[in-house]
Amino acid sequence: MSFSFRRFGAVLYKEFIQMRRDRITFGMMIGLPLIQLFLFGFAINADPRHLPTLVEMGDNGPLTRAVIAGMQQSGYFDFRGQVSGVAAGEDALRRGEANFVVVIPPDFERDVVRGRAPEILIAADASDPSAVGGAASALSGIVAVAIRETLTGPLAGGSAPPPFSVVLHRQYNPEGKTSTNIVPGLLAIILSMTMVMITAVAIVKESERGTMEMLIATPVRPFEVMLGKILPYVFVGYVQTIVFILAARAVFNVPFDGSWWAFFIGFNLFIVVNLALGFLISTAARNQMQAMQLSFFTILPSILLSGFMFPFAGMPGWAQFIGQAVPATHFLRVIRMVMLKGGDVADVAAECGALVLILVVISAAAMHRYRQTLD
Repeated sequence: MSFSFRRFGAVLYKEFIQMRRDRITFGMMIGLPLIQLFLFGFAINADPRHLPTLVEMGDNGPLTRAVIAGMQQSGYFDFRGQVSGVAAGEDALRRGEANFVVVIPPDFERDVVRGRAPEILIAADASDPSAVGGAASALSGIVAVAIRETLTGPLAGGSAPPPFSVVLHRQYNPEGKTSTNIVPGLLAIILSMTMVMITAVAIVKESERGTMEMLIATPVRPFEVMLGKILPYVFVGYVQTIVFILAARAVFNVPFDGSWWAFFIGFNLFIVVNLALGFLISTAARNQMQAMQLSFFTILPSILLSGFMFPFAGMPGWAQFIGQAVPATHFLRVIRMVMLKGGDVADVAAECGALVLILVVISAAAMHRYRQTLD
């Protein structure tokens, strides 16, 4: 049989009609590349700048101010205030309030002039090595330029060695191992992928088979349906997490220095949030393919905007604002606080509160959509 343009045109026309009717798939085909374009073009920054920095001023002379101004003008450091004492600086790093704490020793300017080579201490939160790498490598040059421009005339050292030294203390990951940062964060991504997708696809599968109509015919309320559907998958999340933590300890030697109770609270909240999100997706998807597509659509922000692959502090303000609405952002902070920084329940309370708020919003939207489905 010869090729018929008429038959070919009929099939082509039919496919365009089906594509137009499947608005979710068509929207994903157009919207996902655009979102990737804007995220990678504007939000993602492998060389983060304007990282929050605190300073302990042991000396407040002109040379010290020149050093601080030089660090500020470099674009890497964004000074947010001062701290008093080593304990205050370490606490700020542990809580994530700053990526760097610059410690200027007492009589810094006098010791530089007299050639005593004083030390400027830079304490850095190295739990994310990529966030501090560029800034740390530029430190010595920044300070050297500031001193050279300030010490002029008889005080200039000419070609002599720099009359100072910069000491960088990498805390929470002193070896700068990428696995120490990536492996804990990977748990959040794995749970996001599996919990959202499994729940969404499983519920849509029931709708396709017609068993959901049996539930609709019963006096079961929407919240009871949602709770009954998502709780069995909590067990799956438990198994995944136990296997993951054991492997992280045995294979990659990732520490677990914090409170198990703090991890338990954050972990359970994160699982329930993702399962509720999967339930919400199932109320919008018409088939399993759409459920998988929408699940992948939610996974992209979890990878790019949560701080998993790229430093959160290095993203522009609008990207950080969107990232705050991503559950993985807060769970990543819980994991790294507990596993790497020895955090307890009080340290993760704010992030757990954010997860509770996200859970309430997603659950309300899911129940509202489910009622519309019933109607």
